[in-house]
Amino acid sequence: MAKVSRREALGALGAIACTISLPLGAQAQQQRTQSWPLKAPRRTGIHDVAPAPDGGVWFTAQASGHLGYLDPKSGKTELVDLGMNSAPHGVIQGPDKAAWITDGGQQAIVRVGWPDREVRRFALPYASPYANLNTCAFDGDGNLWFTGQSGVVGRVTVKSGKVDAWDAPRGRGPYGICATPSGDIWWCSLAGSFIAKVDRATGQSTIFEPPTKDQGARRVWSDSHGRIWVSEWNSGNVSMYDPAEKKWRTHKAPVDGARTYAVYVDDRDQVWTSEWTSNSLFRLDPSSEKFERFPMQRSGANVRQILGRPGEVWLPESGTEHITVVRTG
Repeated sequence: MAKVSRREALGALGAIACTISLPLGAQAQQQRTQSWPLKAPRRTGIHDVAPAPDGGVWFTAQASGHLGYLDPKSGKTELVDLGMNSAPHGVIQGPDKAAWITDGGQQAIVRVGWPDREVRRFALPYASPYANLNTCAFDGDGNLWFTGQSGVVGRVTVKSGKVDAWDAPRGRGPYGICATPSGDIWWCSLAGSFIAKVDRATGQSTIFEPPTKDQGARRVWSDSHGRIWVSEWNSGNVSMYDPAEKKWRTHKAPVDGARTYAVYVDDRDQVWTSEWTSNSLFRLDPSSEKFERFPMQRSGANVRQILGRPGEVWLPESGTEHITVVRTG
């Protein structure tokens, strides 16, 4: 294998680029990674990321109350003020190419138009208890569903702007949420240790119990077959529920005392998870059931969420104030 010099390893414009090998497996593949420090006037408290429609990347700046935007070409960071008391958690790109944000500080879903940067808020119903909004996903009808860790599952009917909120089964804990290719909505409960499917007509949820007790289901993501992948914070497992076969399959991250936080399934149905104990990113190939490890380049990266677009897996490093991409093409 040809050696890469330090000069060749450094990307332009302040980005850090490196080639990392995957130590698990006889023939470790190599992936191209690149990182950018967030050049902001204060700590952003980066939490989630989402690819923007123009090739950039959005991120939620939970500590400063902004929607952040990174231009990978220039390395520049922009912050869009979301309003008083803002503390955004999740962000995704909507069907309208806008950024949609769960803002726990404002008790609202916030839409930021792109590229006009127009900010619009969809507040939870008046006098609703504090929801601690977490993450969101669009269903097959174009409506936005969201979770609140205090025990809320809700919906924004986008055409009317109406916001509905329902008490989650078993109370507090709703955290990760995702949509399947058929447009169904699934979510998971960190405190309740289960996953659930939403009835999009009534807002009620049906619980599906993972095989591991008290596993701490933190995030969920669907693959192209509609199978639901779950990162289990307490158990360190990456599990999969197949609704068609009504069967579970569980994979243990190859780390003693593993803590799996985020999960994301890419365009090739490869399953990515962030693991905090070893400060690593893992990729699980469902066909071989083998894990490959990507050690993070900075200690204490604390990757809380993963998202991507074809050929790219994007990571927010809340512990280091960096954004990293793994190019898989």
